Amino acid sequence: MVKCFTFAVPGQLTTPTGGYAYDRRMIAELEKLGWHVDLIGLGEDFPWPSGETRMAAQTRFSAVPEGRIIMVDGLAFGALPEVASQLRSRNPLVALVHHPLALESGLSAEQADILRASERAALAAANRVVVTSATTARHLSTDYSVPADRIVIAPPGSDPVAAAHGSRDGVVRLISVGAVVPRKGFDVLIAALATLGDLPWQLTIVGDRGRDPRTAARLDADIAHCNLGDRVAVLGAVPPERLEDLYAGADLFVLASRFEGYGMAYA
Repeated sequence: MVKCFTFAVPGQLTTPTGGYAYDRRMIAELEKLGWHVDLIGLGEDFPWPSGETRMAAQTRFSAVPEGRIIMVDGLAFGALPEVASQLRSRNPLVALVHHPLALESGLSAEQADILRASERAALAAANRVVVTSATTARHLSTDYSVPADRIVIAPPGSDPVAAAHGSRDGVVRLISVGAVVPRKGFDVLIAALATLGDLPWQLTIVGDRGRDPRTAARLDADIAHCNLGDRVAVLGAVPPERLEDLYAGADLFVLASRFEGYGMAYA
Protein backbone atom coordinates (compact mmCIF):
# COMPACT_ATOMS: atom_id res chain seq x y z
CA MET A 1 0.00 0.00 0.00
CA VAL A 2 1.37 3.41 -0.99
CA LYS A 3 1.76 5.80 1.93
CA CYS A 4 0.41 9.24 1.06
CA PHE A 5 1.49 12.53 2.50
CA THR A 6 0.51 16.12 1.70
CA PHE A 7 3.08 18.90 1.97
CA ALA A 8 1.98 22.53 1.83
CA VAL A 9 4.47 25.28 1.04
CA PRO A 10 4.25 29.05 0.55
CA GLY A 11 5.84 30.60 -2.51
CA GLN A 12 7.84 28.55 -5.00
CA LEU A 13 9.52 25.32 -3.92
CA THR A 14 12.35 26.09 -6.37
CA THR A 15 13.30 29.28 -4.49
CA PRO A 16 17.08 29.16 -3.81
CA THR A 17 17.11 29.36 -0.01
CA GLY A 18 18.22 26.91 2.65
CA GLY A 19 14.66 26.43 3.87
CA TYR A 20 13.32 25.49 0.46
CA ALA A 21 16.38 23.29 -0.18
CA TYR A 22 15.51 21.44 3.03
CA ASP A 23 11.91 21.06 1.87
CA ARG A 24 12.96 19.72 -1.53
CA ARG A 25 15.39 17.24 -0.03
CA MET A 26 12.84 16.03 2.51
CA ILE A 27 10.32 15.36 -0.26
CA ALA A 28 12.94 13.51 -2.33
CA GLU A 29 14.00 11.32 0.59
CA LEU A 30 10.40 10.48 1.52
CA GLU A 31 9.72 9.44 -2.08
CA LYS A 32 12.80 7.18 -1.97
CA LEU A 33 11.25 5.53 1.09
CA GLY A 34 8.08 4.81 -0.84
CA TRP A 35 5.90 7.74 0.14
CA HIS A 36 3.71 9.54 -2.38
CA VAL A 37 3.96 13.28 -1.69
CA ASP A 38 1.23 15.63 -2.90
CA LEU A 39 2.37 19.24 -3.02
CA ILE A 40 0.06 22.18 -2.24
CA GLY A 41 1.09 25.72 -3.14
CA LEU A 42 -0.25 28.31 -0.70
CA GLY A 43 0.64 31.59 -2.38
CA GLU A 44 3.34 34.22 -2.22
CA ASP A 45 2.52 36.70 0.55
CA PHE A 46 3.44 34.81 3.72
CA PRO A 47 3.86 35.37 6.61
CA TRP A 48 1.38 38.23 6.01
CA PRO A 49 -1.28 36.52 3.86
CA SER A 50 -4.18 38.50 2.48
CA GLY A 51 -7.76 37.46 3.12
CA GLU A 52 -7.88 36.04 -0.39
CA THR A 53 -4.75 33.96 0.22
CA ARG A 54 -6.19 32.63 3.49
CA MET A 55 -9.42 31.59 1.79
CA ALA A 56 -7.55 29.89 -1.04
CA ALA A 57 -5.39 28.00 1.46
CA GLN A 58 -8.45 26.85 3.37
CA THR A 59 -10.03 25.60 0.14
CA ARG A 60 -6.91 23.65 -0.83
CA PHE A 61 -6.60 22.08 2.62
CA SER A 62 -10.26 21.06 2.66
CA ALA A 63 -9.67 19.04 -0.52
CA VAL A 64 -7.08 16.84 1.22
CA PRO A 65 -8.60 13.43 2.09
CA GLU A 66 -9.59 13.07 5.71
CA GLY A 67 -7.02 11.23 7.79
CA ARG A 68 -4.06 11.99 5.50
CA ILE A 69 -0.97 13.50 7.11
CA ILE A 70 -0.46 17.15 6.24
CA MET A 71 2.88 18.87 6.77
CA VAL A 72 2.99 22.65 6.42
CA ASP A 73 6.13 24.75 6.06
CA GLY A 74 6.38 27.08 9.05
CA LEU A 75 6.46 30.29 7.02
CA ALA A 76 2.79 29.57 6.24
CA PHE A 77 1.76 27.41 9.19
CA GLY A 78 2.46 30.09 11.79
CA ALA A 79 0.31 32.56 9.86
CA LEU A 80 -2.72 30.26 9.57
CA PRO A 81 -3.83 29.43 13.12
CA GLU A 82 -7.52 29.36 12.20
CA VAL A 83 -6.89 26.85 9.40
CA ALA A 84 -4.76 24.69 11.71
CA SER A 85 -7.50 24.71 14.33
CA GLN A 86 -10.09 23.55 11.77
CA LEU A 87 -7.88 20.81 10.34
CA ARG A 88 -6.75 19.24 13.59
CA SER A 89 -9.94 17.19 13.99
CA ARG A 90 -9.71 15.60 10.51
CA ASN A 91 -6.01 15.38 9.59
CA PRO A 92 -2.78 14.71 11.50
CA LEU A 93 -0.86 18.00 11.31
CA VAL A 94 2.91 18.38 11.20
CA ALA A 95 4.50 21.83 11.32
CA LEU A 96 7.98 22.28 9.84
CA VAL A 97 9.60 25.22 11.64
CA HIS A 98 12.89 26.45 10.20
CA HIS A 99 12.94 29.35 12.66
CA PRO A 100 10.17 31.20 14.57
CA LEU A 101 8.54 33.93 12.50
CA ALA A 102 8.81 36.56 15.25
CA LEU A 103 12.61 36.26 15.24
CA GLU A 104 12.92 37.62 11.70
CA SER A 105 14.99 40.80 11.73
CA GLY A 106 13.45 44.09 10.64
CA LEU A 107 10.07 43.59 12.32
CA SER A 108 8.52 46.22 14.52
CA ALA A 109 7.67 45.21 18.09
CA GLU A 110 4.00 45.14 17.12
CA GLN A 111 4.63 42.91 14.11
CA ALA A 112 6.75 40.53 16.19
CA ASP A 113 4.00 40.29 18.82
CA ILE A 114 1.37 39.54 16.15
CA LEU A 115 3.48 36.79 14.57
CA ARG A 116 4.41 35.28 17.94
CA ALA A 117 0.78 35.03 19.02
CA SER A 118 -0.31 33.67 15.64
CA GLU A 119 2.42 31.02 15.53
CA ARG A 120 1.82 29.99 19.14
CA ALA A 121 -1.88 29.42 18.37
CA ALA A 122 -1.08 27.48 15.20
CA LEU A 123 1.50 25.27 16.90
CA ALA A 124 -1.02 24.38 19.59
CA ALA A 125 -2.98 22.54 16.86
CA ALA A 126 -0.01 20.53 15.54
CA ASN A 127 0.37 16.85 16.34
CA ARG A 128 4.11 17.05 15.68
CA VAL A 129 6.57 19.87 15.09
CA VAL A 130 9.72 19.22 13.07
CA VAL A 131 12.61 21.62 13.66
CA THR A 132 16.08 21.78 12.16
CA SER A 133 18.09 22.37 15.35
CA ALA A 134 18.08 21.92 19.12
CA THR A 135 18.18 25.71 19.44
CA THR A 136 14.87 26.08 17.61
CA ALA A 137 13.41 23.25 19.71
CA ARG A 138 14.31 25.18 22.88
CA HIS A 139 12.73 28.35 21.50
CA LEU A 140 9.48 26.53 20.78
CA SER A 141 9.40 24.86 24.20
CA THR A 142 10.27 28.02 26.12
CA ASP A 143 8.53 30.77 24.16
CA TYR A 144 5.72 28.92 22.36
CA SER A 145 4.68 26.33 24.97
CA VAL A 146 5.17 23.39 22.59
CA PRO A 147 5.61 20.19 24.66
CA ALA A 148 9.06 18.69 24.14
CA ASP A 149 7.58 15.26 23.33
CA ARG A 150 5.84 16.74 20.27
CA ILE A 151 9.05 18.17 18.81
CA VAL A 152 11.28 16.21 16.41
CA ILE A 153 14.76 17.57 15.66
CA ALA A 154 15.88 16.76 12.09
CA PRO A 155 19.12 18.64 11.24
CA PRO A 156 19.66 19.25 7.52
CA GLY A 157 23.19 17.86 7.29
CA SER A 158 25.51 18.44 4.34
CA ASP A 159 26.50 16.45 1.28
CA PRO A 160 30.25 15.82 1.00
CA VAL A 161 32.09 18.00 -1.51
CA ALA A 162 35.69 18.38 -2.61
CA ALA A 163 37.87 20.79 -0.66
CA ALA A 164 38.05 24.31 -2.08
CA HIS A 165 41.28 25.15 -3.89
CA GLY A 166 40.95 28.83 -3.00
CA SER A 167 42.70 31.76 -4.64
CA ARG A 168 46.23 31.80 -5.96
CA ASP A 169 46.88 35.49 -6.59
CA GLY A 170 47.51 36.82 -3.09
CA VAL A 171 44.04 38.32 -2.79
CA VAL A 172 41.82 36.77 -0.12
CA ARG A 173 38.55 35.76 -1.77
CA LEU A 174 35.54 36.00 0.56
CA ILE A 175 32.13 34.49 -0.17
CA SER A 176 28.87 35.23 1.64
CA VAL A 177 25.72 33.28 0.79
CA GLY A 178 22.21 34.20 1.85
CA ALA A 179 19.06 35.98 0.71
CA VAL A 180 19.42 39.74 0.93
CA VAL A 181 17.12 40.32 3.89
CA PRO A 182 17.79 42.18 7.19
CA ARG A 183 18.38 39.00 9.19
CA LYS A 184 21.44 38.05 7.13
CA GLY A 185 23.33 41.13 8.32
CA PHE A 186 25.00 42.19 5.09
CA ASP A 187 25.04 45.75 6.44
CA VAL A 188 27.14 44.52 9.36
CA LEU A 189 29.47 42.67 7.02
CA ILE A 190 30.06 45.67 4.75
CA ALA A 191 30.69 47.95 7.76
CA ALA A 192 33.27 45.48 9.09
CA LEU A 193 35.06 45.08 5.77
CA ALA A 194 35.17 48.84 5.31
CA THR A 195 37.64 48.94 8.22
CA LEU A 196 39.99 46.54 6.39
CA GLY A 197 40.71 48.62 3.32
CA ASP A 198 44.48 48.19 3.69
CA LEU A 199 44.23 44.40 3.27
CA PRO A 200 43.95 42.54 -0.06
CA TRP A 201 40.45 41.06 -0.23
CA GLN A 202 37.51 40.68 -2.58
CA LEU A 203 33.95 39.77 -1.50
CA THR A 204 31.30 37.96 -3.52
CA ILE A 205 27.73 38.01 -2.16
CA VAL A 206 25.37 35.35 -3.52
CA GLY A 207 21.67 35.37 -2.70
CA ASP A 208 18.18 36.33 -3.82
CA ARG A 209 17.84 40.12 -4.10
CA GLY A 210 14.11 40.03 -4.80
CA ARG A 211 12.70 39.10 -1.40
CA ASP A 212 13.27 42.52 0.19
CA PRO A 213 13.96 45.28 -2.37
CA ARG A 214 14.54 47.88 0.36
CA THR A 215 17.30 45.79 1.94
CA ALA A 216 18.85 45.14 -1.47
CA ALA A 217 18.86 48.88 -2.18
CA ARG A 218 20.40 49.57 1.22
CA LEU A 219 23.15 47.02 0.53
CA ASP A 220 23.98 48.75 -2.74
CA ALA A 221 24.00 52.13 -0.96
CA ASP A 222 26.27 50.83 1.83
CA ILE A 223 28.76 49.47 -0.71
CA ALA A 224 28.80 52.80 -2.56
CA HIS A 225 29.06 54.84 0.65
CA CYS A 226 32.09 52.80 1.76
CA ASN A 227 33.70 53.08 -1.70
CA LEU A 228 33.80 49.29 -2.03
CA GLY A 229 32.26 49.00 -5.48
CA ASP A 230 35.47 47.59 -6.93
CA ARG A 231 35.89 45.05 -4.11
CA VAL A 232 32.36 43.72 -3.56
CA ALA A 233 30.37 41.83 -6.21
CA VAL A 234 26.66 41.25 -5.48
CA LEU A 235 25.55 38.51 -7.86
CA GLY A 236 22.01 37.72 -6.73
CA ALA A 237 20.84 34.12 -6.97
CA VAL A 238 22.99 31.85 -9.15
CA PRO A 239 22.59 28.27 -10.46
CA PRO A 240 23.96 25.49 -8.18
CA GLU A 241 26.89 24.73 -10.47
CA ARG A 242 27.93 28.40 -10.45
CA LEU A 243 27.73 28.47 -6.64
CA GLU A 244 29.94 25.37 -6.48
CA ASP A 245 32.57 27.14 -8.59
CA LEU A 246 32.41 30.22 -6.35
CA TYR A 247 32.87 28.12 -3.22
CA ALA A 248 35.80 26.28 -4.81
CA GLY A 249 37.58 29.54 -5.59
CA ALA A 250 36.97 31.15 -2.19
CA ASP A 251 39.35 31.29 0.79
CA LEU A 252 36.88 32.28 3.49
CA PHE A 253 33.14 31.97 4.03
CA VAL A 254 31.67 34.95 5.86
CA LEU A 255 28.11 35.69 6.98
CA ALA A 256 26.92 38.14 9.64
CA SER A 257 23.45 36.72 10.34
CA ARG A 258 21.59 38.18 13.27
CA PHE A 259 19.79 34.85 13.80
CA GLU A 260 19.76 31.42 12.21
CA GLY A 261 17.46 28.55 13.12
CA TYR A 262 20.13 26.21 11.77
CA GLY A 263 22.18 27.98 9.10
CA MET A 264 22.44 25.70 6.08
CA ALA A 265 24.79 28.10 4.28
CA TYR A 266 27.18 27.92 7.24
CA ALA A 267 27.11 24.12 7.10
